[in-house]
Amino acid sequence: MEKISVFEIFKIGIGPSSSHAMGPWNAAKDFLMVLKNDRDGLQGAVKIDVELFGSLAKTGMGHGTDKSIMMGLMGFEIKTFETHQLIDNLNLISNEKKINLLAEVKIPFDPPENIKFNFTDIELDHANTMVFTLTFENGDSESATYFSVGGGFILRKGVKPQSYDKSGIPYPIQTAGEMLNWCELEDKTLVEISMENELCWRTKSEVNSELDELWEVMLTSMYEGCSTKGQLPGGLNVTRRAFQLCESLLGKDKFDNLDEWMNLVMAQSNEMDIVTNWVSCFALAVNEVNASYGRIVTAPTNGASGVIPAILMYNIAFRKKNSVTDIRNFLLIAGEIGMLFKKGATISAAAGGCQAEIGVSSAMAAGALANSMGGSIHQILMAAEIAMEHHLGLSCDPVGGLVQIPCIERNTMGAMKAITAAQLAINSNPHAAKVSLDDVIKTMWETAQDMMSKYKETAEGGLALQISINLPEC
Repeated sequence: MEKISVFEIFKIGIGPSSSHAMGPWNAAKDFLMVLKNDRDGLQGAVKIDVELFGSLAKTGMGHGTDKSIMMGLMGFEIKTFETHQLIDNLNLISNEKKINLLAEVKIPFDPPENIKFNFTDIELDHANTMVFTLTFENGDSESATYFSVGGGFILRKGVKPQSYDKSGIPYPIQTAGEMLNWCELEDKTLVEISMENELCWRTKSEVNSELDELWEVMLTSMYEGCSTKGQLPGGLNVTRRAFQLCESLLGKDKFDNLDEWMNLVMAQSNEMDIVTNWVSCFALAVNEVNASYGRIVTAPTNGASGVIPAILMYNIAFRKKNSVTDIRNFLLIAGEIGMLFKKGATISAAAGGCQAEIGVSSAMAAGALANSMGGSIHQILMAAEIAMEHHLGLSCDPVGGLVQIPCIERNTMGAMKAITAAQLAINSNPHAAKVSLDDVIKTMWETAQDMMSKYKETAEGGLALQISINLPEC
């Protein structure tokens, strides 16, 4: 059984893409760390080359793949990286034509020469493939191939993924059916099942602390998006809308900090128009921060990072489920559902289209919301099933290869579908349902395999071809 924790489905990250930015960042650092340990250091290194294939090549420039790889080569940790350092580090590399590998060995480096985007259509083991080669002064070289498999997860070719003995956790779960069986057999809630599994890897205080930290980053990204105006970077000249929408909803009410903003949101009316506009505002805010290389929580990916914060904020502000326990339980349930898709299908748009990102995040949010509404385990799984069922076949067609059009708006759609799915499940008899969550996960994976590559984050089909743009060279 693949070892997946809630804190692997949810990770504090940096925009704009988990598969095209965070994954390559992690791969670059892992490549050098492995060599450093094997060779007792990187002394003698004189050249580093990186070659990108498939979706990484075709939309990597717009997704900031090259920028992320350079930060990984320099040895920075994604979770602690100060986002304002990005431009300074990139300028340093550009001006010096050198890069400091793991902050230990400085070697010549010119991004256009040493990071190559290979657009040749060749058969690949994964749509997101990259090859790293480090050359030494004696002529020796070391190479490794990596795959970015979604959500910041990476695999190194020839190295088996980390496995975990089923006996290592009290409630091993690979499918929704197994999840349901454990809850019924043990007479436990899914929150209890999730927590007991997590306790194999962390103490309860550590689990709670990390859940609280995730929510803090989600909340901060919503606030940042709602308080920042202007245009998004990248050349599409997309205007930030969360600021405008927030300002319109608050009217004459002003805020100077996060606490003041939160108090104003909590005081909002529960009228349908107001609620739906706020849900859209929350989702837009997070994904505009993501598109600006800001700090967000992958949920389960960067491109879909706005759905779960939007629904969690909806639950807090408009359903008044705002206790610390409410928030932690929401994240645990959402994380458990996300694991089912990671294990049974994919959370990579390059492998499965946008159904694998927005669809999965909507299903995660729907299940967590259904739990908060008092739903049974059957209704939780039904809510997740409904949400994903109505995202099946959704393509990934980013205009200009940027995580902006239609990605940002799609988070609002995923959030609204999550609310509808949860409400339908709570007001239905799940025992009469004809479609199970496992059925939908299997269907999603089969659909992903049938989907043409031009609809899988390559910017070679869909809206990406219909919208005429002239992006700057970068």
